[in-house]
Amino acid sequence: MKPLAALITADLAAAADPGTAVGMQRYMKTTMPFLGVRAPAAQRIVREAVRTAGTTGWEDLLREATHLWDAATHREHWYAAQQLTGYGSCSGRLEFLDLYERMVIDGAWWDIVDNCHRRFGRLLRTHPDRLDPLLRSWALDPNHWKRRTAIIAQLSSKSATDVGLLEAAILPNMSETDFFLRKGIGWALREYAKTDAEWVRNFVGDHSGELSGLSQREALKHLQLR
Repeated sequence: MKPLAALITADLAAAADPGTAVGMQRYMKTTMPFLGVRAPAAQRIVREAVRTAGTTGWEDLLREATHLWDAATHREHWYAAQQLTGYGSCSGRLEFLDLYERMVIDGAWWDIVDNCHRRFGRLLRTHPDRLDPLLRSWALDPNHWKRRTAIIAQLSSKSATDVGLLEAAILPNMSETDFFLRKGIGWALREYAKTDAEWVRNFVGDHSGELSGLSQREALKHLQLR
C-alpha cells in the first residue's frame, strides 16, 4: 500500500481539472498553481485516503503532512497537509508547531494562514507557557503573516480568550496599513464581541483614533445592530 502522502497525491492528480484550476488560481491570486480539485472533493479524497491507509496517530499524520507540505507542487497539496493536522490526535501537540510555522511563512496568503488559527488556538490553550511568548513576539515580527496569526490565534477561544495577549497582538499593529492586518484586527475583535461585547466596545472607544476605519467597522459590525 502507498504511504498516505503518496496516496493523497495520486488521488488528487486523478481528480485534477485543468479548466477549473485556471479559475481557482485566478480567484486566489497565487503564483502557486492549482490542480483544479474543488474543496469538497479534495477534502473527501483526504478522508478516504486516511481511512484506506488506517493512519490516525499523530506521529504518522505529522510525518505524512510534512511530506505533503515539502513535496507540494499545487495548492491542493498544502490544503491536504493542513487537513491532516486537523485530526483529533494532532490537537494541541507541540510537535506540530514547527510545521505550523512553516505553513504561515511558506503559505504567505490568507487561505493557508487563516486555516492555521484553530491550530495555534489549541496550542495556546494547551501550552500557554510556550505559545504566549511566541505569539507576543510574532505580533512584532517583520513578517506580516506572523503578525496576522498572532492577532487571530484566539478567534475560537471564546471565554478562554486571554485579553492581555489579544491586546498585545493588536496594539503594535493598529497603525499598520496592510489590509490583512487591519481586517485581522477587526475580525479578532468581532469574534470576541460574541463573548464580551462591552470589552470590545470599550477597547474600540479607547483606541478609536488609532484603529483604522476598517478595523472599527469589522469590530462593531454586529454590535451596532443591538
